[in-house]
Amino acid sequence: MKAVLLISHGSRSPQTKTEVSDLVKRLRQSGGAEIIEFAFLELESPSIPEGIDLCAKKGATKIIVLLNFLNSGRHVDTDIPAIVADAQIKHPKINISITKPVGQHPGIDALFLDLLK
Repeated sequence: MKAVLLISHGSRSPQTKTEVSDLVKRLRQSGGAEIIEFAFLELESPSIPEGIDLCAKKGATKIIVLLNFLNSGRHVDTDIPAIVADAQIKHPKINISITKPVGQHPGIDALFLDLLK
């Protein structure tokens, strides 16, 4: 069973969690995966390990970690892969992969141009 775990940085602002939760609700309605959850790198819960555990508990056999990060950097290149590698050891029967950051998607130009309108 395919799961998507949307990962965001996390913030002390409660609005951030609300915005991420609302995004996940919309993604669930799209039917892109049987399981769609969210987690945060820091400052907010659930944590990435907790999010992966939740997906596993719901029956995931494949988890796509969807990076809600604009660009590469320490978190994207080092921190998140290390957390996911630890989770992979804990859940060896689940295939866990990580997407590229949003800013590397070819549609980002059109998104930014739309925001400028």
